Amino acid sequence: MSLPPLFADWFASRGWAPRRHQLDMIAAADAGSHALLVAPTGGGKTLAGFLPSLIDLAERGPRPAFGPGSGIHTLYVSPLKALTTDVERNLMTPIREIGLNIHVESRTGDTKQSKKQRQRDNPPDILLTTPEQLALFCAWGGARAWFADLKCIVLDEVHAIWSGKRGDLLNLALGRLQSFSPGLRRVALSATIDDPKLIAEWLAPRFPSPLAGEGGPSGPDEGYEDTHPPRPPAPAPEAESDPSSVSLREPPSPARGEGVVIVRGDPGAPPVIDVLVSEGRVPWAGHTGQHAIPEVYAAIQRANLALIFVNTRWQSEFVFQQLWAINDDNLPIGLHHGSLATEQRRKVEAAMARGDLRAVVCTSTLDLGIDWGDVDLVIQMAAPKGSSRLVQRIGRANHRLDEPSRALMVPASRFELLECQAAKEAVADNAFDWEPHHIGTLDTLAQHVMGVACSEPFDMDDLYAEVTGCAPYRALTYEAFEEVVDFVATGGYALRTYDRFARIVRNADGRWTVRNQQIAQRHRMNVGAIVAAGTLNVKVASRRGGASKQLIGGRKVGEAEEWYFEQLSPGDTFIFAGQVWAFQGIVGMDALVTHATGQDPKIPSWGGAQFPLGTSLAVRVRAMVQDRDHWRVLPPDVQEWLELQDKRSLIPDADSLLVETFPRGSRHFLIAYPFEGRIAHSTLCMLLTRRLDRLGVGPLGFVVTDYSLAIWSIRPMDHLDWDALFQPDMLGDDLEAWLEESFMMKRTFRNCALVSGLIERRQPGAEKTGRQVTFSTDLIYDVLRRHQPDHLLLRTARADAASGLLDVARLGQLLARIAGHIRHAPLERASPFSVPVLVMIGRERVGGDAADMILEASAQELIDEVMEDAHPRQDGAELMGAV
Repeated sequence: MSLPPLFADWFASRGWAPRRHQLDMIAAADAGSHALLVAPTGGGKTLAGFLPSLIDLAERGPRPAFGPGSGIHTLYVSPLKALTTDVERNLMTPIREIGLNIHVESRTGDTKQSKKQRQRDNPPDILLTTPEQLALFCAWGGARAWFADLKCIVLDEVHAIWSGKRGDLLNLALGRLQSFSPGLRRVALSATIDDPKLIAEWLAPRFPSPLAGEGGPSGPDEGYEDTHPPRPPAPAPEAESDPSSVSLREPPSPARGEGVVIVRGDPGAPPVIDVLVSEGRVPWAGHTGQHAIPEVYAAIQRANLALIFVNTRWQSEFVFQQLWAINDDNLPIGLHHGSLATEQRRKVEAAMARGDLRAVVCTSTLDLGIDWGDVDLVIQMAAPKGSSRLVQRIGRANHRLDEPSRALMVPASRFELLECQAAKEAVADNAFDWEPHHIGTLDTLAQHVMGVACSEPFDMDDLYAEVTGCAPYRALTYEAFEEVVDFVATGGYALRTYDRFARIVRNADGRWTVRNQQIAQRHRMNVGAIVAAGTLNVKVASRRGGASKQLIGGRKVGEAEEWYFEQLSPGDTFIFAGQVWAFQGIVGMDALVTHATGQDPKIPSWGGAQFPLGTSLAVRVRAMVQDRDHWRVLPPDVQEWLELQDKRSLIPDADSLLVETFPRGSRHFLIAYPFEGRIAHSTLCMLLTRRLDRLGVGPLGFVVTDYSLAIWSIRPMDHLDWDALFQPDMLGDDLEAWLEESFMMKRTFRNCALVSGLIERRQPGAEKTGRQVTFSTDLIYDVLRRHQPDHLLLRTARADAASGLLDVARLGQLLARIAGHIRHAPLERASPFSVPVLVMIGRERVGGDAADMILEASAQELIDEVMEDAHPRQDGAELMGAV
């Protein structure tokens, strides 16, 4: 395959030669095939996705003003608005230099309304947009005619969007566009996919046929090699056990010619990744990396432009302030995260593009394929939590395939040092995070059905065929689809008497259409599957009219994230603003509390939501801990820490669970090391404390990290039957009982109601406050619980809680793995491994997401206790990073 002369001359004028994967993408387009390109960052991946469209448009000739051929040719979809802006700027370079008569524009939520209207009247050849705008397109009147000329859709950074509700909505939109333009080609791009066939099946328009020539025209697997052993296939979902209750059917026969060509790019130069060991020592505990700020600043001084990635917005603010405190050279350092105003983010992006900055502290807002300025160093503060995320972030440095990118990881603790080393080795092995299997959610489908009705009347059978041609919904039964349509039409059995929930109606010929244009307008204002996390006011509770009356909120203590209170049951104690409080309940947007003076906090707070430790990376960490030969690559003090753990307790095997018990002060502790991430550990602790309470142990509280969990009680726990305590049946009745008591389901239901369109946040001329939305959804939730407990949204909310807030699937895999393989180590005092989780006890949140963290207990005392009789004796100064 060769380039047309016009494009070959342009490559030559820049001193380039087209890469093999770029030519393979052109060949796939010539064959009319859908294509998935998996290629490293810096190899011209985005250009490869656009080249077939640019060539086709260059050969098209003059564009007609009206009629066939006058509409959009190529649609580009990216998960980030900033990435859309960047791609528009970069795409114009070859168009301008070759002299092509091709009109390119972007359309995001930030685009002015006048420009959006002009695009509708006079569409560009190539439109760059986001999934949310695409969902809005599908709800337009006249969308079928507007997209009739569409030849190609390019999905960039597909790994970041395909799974979850946002991916469901995107895939449904793909199915809609395919019905508008049957010859539409689908193209997806990514640098970090562990299982390309899984994404190819998601991309294909119908049930996947055998893939058409893996590796593209150059042959199967050329330029690609799997570097880790294959995993056993996930068990097929069963209708009766699937928490979302999406009914299953036999898949349709594969359609010919609808496979996806997988094109794999040649590997680039391996990145140079260093792990920073500050002054030759690694802190025992911590989560910010504060101890290494001087070394990070020195690295910024040596770099031309450094991106400093952190995992939470709170950490970005913290690191930014720490760097400015020692910025004696007055280096221009920027800050970029999702809570900043759009104008502020744009200023930082523009300064990067001009080369005016030396460093930017950022979150995942700059993770993806943005190419601004001359970035030559990426710094990851604290552990990355996933190899794919690390590769994405490293790819922001250099952005050239044939030259190595430089990265510096800064572990905040010794467990994080293990994780950083595991991530470094995963990148060297070209091993990415494992992709989860995903079944389409019904609230997302309801939103799409409503959008279709706003665009044009639909026939049930035709839309069912279209929906089941979309990968996440291939197993949807007709009965389940009818239930979704009925929900959009009536709200469901328990709500059908309320006129406000009747959004679509049948017309004279039996087709479904939107009830009126006012409802259509409100729907278009609320499309999308992203529901922002909210906060609750923490207020001191009092009883209106005496002890028998309802609780009301009084004095405001502060604000905290909803997710924290969703896990609590009435009576649970916690620390907030320096005091111990007893949680009483949630009313509207208020978390009501009462003073719990003299009581221990059952559930500590921690600093903001964080990425969970990835499953594949957790497997590597467990294997590293078990493999003593592997310890030789670690810093000497970390090796000594592991050896001391082996001497004082046990080293856990990869497929077993180490449980330690010991007294400390007036408490008795149970410490376990599952290495399964905060979410799974929190759920496990919630369930374990219920069982321990029934056993008369008197659990007082718990705390978790990504690597371990600690539960403390008033009575010893050495005598427990450990296999019985960790039986997988806790995911049955214990989980049900906890969910009945917690407020998690109400908050999850609210999100499902917003996504499905049952409740609308935005209305013409107004927007509901969080309090108003919560009040409305709480009322509906209570009605459905009483009168229709199997309602579609209740089932969807349960599935969401199980997969996201609770991580039940991962917890179930953990309990199955350790069944019969629990190793109990009764100890006289705390072990070295227990220090990081023990120093979490007593931390307090002063209030708000930017609150600092302090330690109430004496960390030095704990270190001295653990190190007693150890040789050589250490003074615990390495705990500096724990605060």
